[in-house]
Amino acid sequence: MKPALTGILVLVAVAACSGSPGLMRTVAGVATIGPAEAAACTYVADLRTRPGMFGPLAQQGLEDARYQTLLSAQEAGANAVMFEPVSPGAPVYEIMAKAYRC
Repeated sequence: MKPALTGILVLVAVAACSGSPGLMRTVAGVATIGPAEAAACTYVADLRTRPGMFGPLAQQGLEDARYQTLLSAQEAGANAVMFEPVSPGAPVYEIMAKAYRC
């Protein structure tokens, strides 16, 4: 099989196995909050997650990393997460967030 065709088939297979593109998955009992809400909450932990996909699948990788961050917050006993801001268009190699109990 030609390498280009193999690459396309791999991308299609990965995309088919991933969740719905463009839909942010949520974790029951864990909300995403901003700085104003975080000020009234108790700090739980710093969270860092690295996206597993880059290039054409970068957006899916970011969504998966955000979902994993929410799961980590839940496991730490938090019910809220404040994600660190990212400059639009900047490459993201690590999702950083703080977990809180509100």
